[in-house]
Amino acid sequence: MIRLIWLGCLAYLTVGLGQLVVGAVMEPMVGAYGVRYGDGGQLVMNQFLGGLAGTLFAPWLMRRLGRRTLLLGAISLSAAAEIAYTLAPPWGAMLVLGPVAGFGFGITEAVVGSFIIGSAGERANVAMSRVEVSFGLGALVMPLVGALLIDIDRWRLAFGVVGALAAATVILWAIFWPKILDAAPAGAAQADAPGKRRQPPARLPLLGTGPARWVLIACTAFFFLYVGFEMSYAHYLPTLLVQEGGITEATAALALGVFWGAMTIGRLFAGHLADRIGSTSYLMSMCGIAALAFILMGFFGGAAPMFALAAVAGLAMSGMFAIALVFANRYAPGMTERTTSLLIACGLLGGAVLPKLVGWSLDALGGDESRWVLAGFALLLLAVAAVATAASRKAARAAARLAA
Repeated sequence: MIRLIWLGCLAYLTVGLGQLVVGAVMEPMVGAYGVRYGDGGQLVMNQFLGGLAGTLFAPWLMRRLGRRTLLLGAISLSAAAEIAYTLAPPWGAMLVLGPVAGFGFGITEAVVGSFIIGSAGERANVAMSRVEVSFGLGALVMPLVGALLIDIDRWRLAFGVVGALAAATVILWAIFWPKILDAAPAGAAQADAPGKRRQPPARLPLLGTGPARWVLIACTAFFFLYVGFEMSYAHYLPTLLVQEGGITEATAALALGVFWGAMTIGRLFAGHLADRIGSTSYLMSMCGIAALAFILMGFFGGAAPMFALAAVAGLAMSGMFAIALVFANRYAPGMTERTTSLLIACGLLGGAVLPKLVGWSLDALGGDESRWVLAGFALLLLAVAAVATAASRKAARAAARLAA
């Protein structure tokens, strides 16, 4: 299990770098290609749509190819796409490479997440939080690397950094493949007595049954909003600071370091805190703090307040993804791979759609209005968390009546 967690951390570090690299170099990339912010948002959207396809197909591909072949192939595909980015292809080719990179990253995130949740049992909150720390580290390092490379006018090499780490990840997973994953997956058909045919396990509906179904439906909306909201903020925070704060592109990129640094610190404690106060209480309180931070950003757009509020937002949002993922899987027993893939797919769909909307907002409305768009996303996230909490309590009462 320890080997699985360490390798999972490496894979999530790579995914974190890969999902944030476009945002880290958005300003010089838009200038170099002579395109608009909405076009940059299209590249983000294309990558996330590729990730959406990857997560949706991951369970099917895993049954056809096996865990090892699928994971190693997915990371290799992303590595190739990131290296191709560094070769200065035309903008049309960049848009084509986006879904390829996203497809590999989407499969990697979904498959590794299901490995961790399925293997960790009651320690899933803590295990997933640790793996998410690595995602945060990747997202933290990428803006710093981007700022350095922008400063020396070598911003394209940021894609090469991601490609090199992805290649190293493939090699290490191939060499140190966790033996725990070679066991029969949970819910697999078991051999019957001699002479009897093996019966496949019953296939449950995608969104579960009974009252628990409404918990999962609310969770799909939560993941759509959360990932889209997080990626919108992460990709356009430097642009908001350049437009409104009057600072350089390289300095603005460092604001992402503040945000992801706070995210990384928060993830060190998120799993333990959620276990102590409960998943629903954790999600509600953190969504409330995040909503307050983004409302304040609407009023205070200067560089200093934005840096401070970015840290508050990062701490509040740090554990939402991992805790919500474990929370949802508790209402879909025996369907870890399918549920994890579905929820991450919903998140990637949000990551494709909402940054495109924010990019349009920056072009058409400007930075002031775009900050209020982000505040609206935060309030919607709080509302959906409240719906999921109410649905979970109803499901718990229904389960208690059945057990009585």
